Amino acid sequence: MAQLPETSFPKGEIKILLLENIHPSANELFSVEGFQVERVSGALKEDELVERIRDAHVLGIRSKTRVTARALDEARRLLTVGCFCIGTNQVALAHANSRGIPVFNAPFSNTRSVAEMILAEVIALSRQLFDRSREVHDGTWKKIAVGSHEIRGKTLGIVGYGHIGRQIGVIAEVLGMRVAFYDIAARLPMGNNRAVGTLHQLLAESDYVTLHVPETPQTKGMIGPAEIAAMKKGACLLNASRGTVVDLDALAAALKKGDLAGAAVDVYPEEPETNSDGFASPLRGLANVILTPHIGGSTEEAQEAIGREVAAALIKYVNSGATTGAVNFPQVELPQARGTHRILNVHRNVPGVMRDITKIISDRGANIHAQQLSTDPDIGYLVVDLDQEVSHDVKDAISTLPTSIKTRILYAV
Repeated sequence: MAQLPETSFPKGEIKILLLENIHPSANELFSVEGFQVERVSGALKEDELVERIRDAHVLGIRSKTRVTARALDEARRLLTVGCFCIGTNQVALAHANSRGIPVFNAPFSNTRSVAEMILAEVIALSRQLFDRSREVHDGTWKKIAVGSHEIRGKTLGIVGYGHIGRQIGVIAEVLGMRVAFYDIAARLPMGNNRAVGTLHQLLAESDYVTLHVPETPQTKGMIGPAEIAAMKKGACLLNASRGTVVDLDALAAALKKGDLAGAAVDVYPEEPETNSDGFASPLRGLANVILTPHIGGSTEEAQEAIGREVAAALIKYVNSGATTGAVNFPQVELPQARGTHRILNVHRNVPGVMRDITKIISDRGANIHAQQLSTDPDIGYLVVDLDQEVSHDVKDAISTLPTSIKTRILYAV
């Protein structure tokens, strides 16, 4: 029998395409693996992405590149996509799922950076610091206390009590604030943080409301005219989640009327794809309104951590097939049995698939050393470790099944 290669696909031929100035910490990990890395400084339009992605095995993006169904269809060799940020709505996730392409993100690494920015903005809004600073820059001296408050003893309302929301709640308590939160899922309160039953209850009792929710059909427009009207008179609204969550026209109207005392917004329904002039928003020029260009997680510490977190997940998938943490894929992570070859198969989740795969393995007299199957409503993901002598034949047979979407083999641990 011919000697099998040491790896299923030479690592030196695996091509990584990184867009949008992803932190060099990702390069370091990919280079250790011996992968080819190509870097592009900015985002790519669809036509250019289609051209550049055709030969890539791994694609890394941040928030501006749109990975469409068309781009995924053209990416014949693509194994996986890494979003070097929290959000993944810039990727056609369902289509990636149907093509057997898991998508990974960084749900943890920028938590502290976003939390610190939000608390800094709460203090800045409570003291109208940005207005006073602008006035002094313009040559106006306006030393007043009217409308300026301490945050101690005030209520911070957190909408979305995930990693960032919980971190904010902990820091806010240290600063002497009362913290309430609302989430559609049951969450364990941190410290003295307190859950409330409805969004409107939270809005009505909070002096500051900060939003930390993903973009979903349920969160689009969730803070509209009715919700803003339900907020406490003189409260402030902060949004560093997704630009589609808040009706900015309704927010601007409430600020102009004096119903709200201020706002801090870091995300917008439409954002420029590159650093440029010409940004427009109904909030521009309003008093005590902090507008920032989607920089909640833009610290050197966060970007370095994100680079390592996402790169590590991508490498683990390429090397072992582990999908733990993928946002659109069945979760599988199985230590590879010694002396085996590993077959990775993504297939349509229909009756009879495992019967057909088991028959292929049985007909060749192969022994299964380890196996794990996980499914979602559309696809199944099977990882199976087999005897080396028949693994390649088994892989070829499985890949020809009409239900198979993507099949590959790993010859070495």
